[in-house]
Amino acid sequence: MLGIKELTYTAMIGFLIVVILGPIFIPMLARFKFGQTVRDEGPQSHLAKNGTPTMGGVMMIVAILITGLTRAKISQGLIVGLICIVGFGFVGFLDDFIKIKMKRSLGLKPYQKIILQFALALYIAYYQYSASPSATQLVIPFTNHIINLGIWYIPFMMIFIIGTVNAVNLTDGLDGLASGVTLIVSCFFILFAVSISNSDVAILAAATAGACLGFLGFNSYPAKVFMGDTGSMALGGAVVAFATLTNAPLLIIIVGFIYLAEALSVMIQVTYFKLTHGKRIFKMAPLHHHFEQCGWPETRVVFVFWIVTVVLCWIGVLAVF
Repeated sequence: MLGIKELTYTAMIGFLIVVILGPIFIPMLARFKFGQTVRDEGPQSHLAKNGTPTMGGVMMIVAILITGLTRAKISQGLIVGLICIVGFGFVGFLDDFIKIKMKRSLGLKPYQKIILQFALALYIAYYQYSASPSATQLVIPFTNHIINLGIWYIPFMMIFIIGTVNAVNLTDGLDGLASGVTLIVSCFFILFAVSISNSDVAILAAATAGACLGFLGFNSYPAKVFMGDTGSMALGGAVVAFATLTNAPLLIIIVGFIYLAEALSVMIQVTYFKLTHGKRIFKMAPLHHHFEQCGWPETRVVFVFWIVTVVLCWIGVLAVF
């Protein structure tokens, strides 16, 4: 099992790759006019962000891929984890590319996106079901109680995988929000993976943490570049890989609660809007926009969500150690 020193080097490499790529890649995005198209129905203050280079998530994917392949012994688990990250990142890349090429705020059609996500989720769930004898036995946090899903593990995990990836995607709405939250969640999974001697996840989580930290240098307010769906779906794939390969999907309810809250706010808002013919529970969804509409500065929303994630990861540590 890799030690803390080796994992620190791993995170540093991921960080440095993004830091080096930033000054090269961001001007290229601007030159090719890969700029963000902000939705008209979003907060009016965000319209000033129109044209900011997007698809910066490519830098994080490259950093995680290079770091993962060079810092770890190549194994099937590592490759599946990288496929999860790169695969969902590629779905996001297609989405971003269509948005930019067609000059519209929506990219892939919903059915196209769900087919691609469904295929990746099925592959990842089936791999873990076949590779890990204890995969179907989900431990409920803070208890010794185990739920044995049996063959139902595969559909359960597919729902979990697709839901989590899209929840992380929804979290990417403010400068530094998704990258900062995922940095913190990745640090939690470094500790957890080390505790259960899972080198694959430890390496991937360290590489992701380093890449997120490097990206924050360019993405923190005011952002010089956005990660786009390319980055947010890749980070969603990373979180999914960590939880799946450690057989701990239920931990995401705790440490990734910000993702869950963002997704639930959208589901609740849409459902309530339809049932009441136009009424809303939140001033705007996802949740981070609600707080903006309440008068919070963008930076305050981001910092509070970071702090909440740190506290939840502390609780997550208590749940597994």
